[in-house]
Amino acid sequence: MENSKQLRTWLDDMKLSHPLVIAGPCSAETEDQVLNIAHELKNSDVNYFRAGIWKPRTRPGNFEGVGALGLKWLQRVKEETGMKTCTEVANTNHVKLAIENDVDLLWIGARSTVSPFIMQEIAEALEGTDKIVLVKNPVNPDLALWLGGIERLYSKGIKKLGAIHRGFSTYEKSKYRNIPEWQIAVEFQNRFPDLPLICDPSHITGNRDMVFDVSQTALDLNFDGLMVETHNDPDNAWSDAAQQVTPDSLKQMMVDLRVRKETASDKSYRESLDNLRAQINVVDNQLIDVLGKRMKISDKIGELKKEKNVAVLQSKRWNEILGNMILEGESRGLGEEFVLKMFKAIHQESINHQEKIIKG
Repeated sequence: MENSKQLRTWLDDMKLSHPLVIAGPCSAETEDQVLNIAHELKNSDVNYFRAGIWKPRTRPGNFEGVGALGLKWLQRVKEETGMKTCTEVANTNHVKLAIENDVDLLWIGARSTVSPFIMQEIAEALEGTDKIVLVKNPVNPDLALWLGGIERLYSKGIKKLGAIHRGFSTYEKSKYRNIPEWQIAVEFQNRFPDLPLICDPSHITGNRDMVFDVSQTALDLNFDGLMVETHNDPDNAWSDAAQQVTPDSLKQMMVDLRVRKETASDKSYRESLDNLRAQINVVDNQLIDVLGKRMKISDKIGELKKEKNVAVLQSKRWNEILGNMILEGESRGLGEEFVLKMFKAIHQESINHQEKIIKG
């Protein structure tokens, strides 16, 4: 699959004056619940009404969706509000039922994207469809796996494609439910700049109070739209209660969000930007130089450890460094998550250097 302007034809043809918006409850719970939310979203920026019909849960025993019955509720949404509908499909039977019930847009969830076997089966079931199909990133931060899933669909003649960035699972402590790893989304855009990319701030944050900020970040990074879980009584939702916003909150959010221009053409802007970028280039070169010097010191430490037969990893020392650097970073306006990632990478490179020396 190669990048092409045709990849975004389905989105361009909508001629939207705002980012694409997909909204609705995490799960379809009852017919009244679905219809009430849909009617509250009818006169808003929402382009597609979403509702989970089949809900793959991490552990059995939790609410796993109402099943095919909910597809009839989505048909009523379309009839009564005029909004197009969408839901998640995770196997060939879901695909068959969703198409039979005229669901307009299908998305494939993170737990499905992670398996090439599942993606191939879904792609074959969707072969030649004119439905819009969006693919969420896999649970783990693997760009190749994400792109591979989309390419399987493309190879089956599915032309209306897009991606959903919903963040990545991590065992580390984080303020996010799924850490966004924005650099992976940016790399995705670099590979396929014309493939529509949607952000799912609900699953990234797991917290309705953070949805706006993550949505704004996504728009600042030129995302094409948002998928926001929306419920008329979110505190009592049957699934993912903490991350769902009310219809009124969503409407206000769409008023408050700012869509940035991709660039500005005036001369003063270009001159100022070029100057600042030149300054960044200088600092980046200094960073590389400093890191190179640090690794030379690590090499000397490795030689000393080899001479004295001392283990490479010194956990106490590492924890002391990490704690100090987090505090130092905060004093300079650097986020804890960024400092952790940066020094873990530096630490791993130091270990690699020392192990090479000890084994040499």
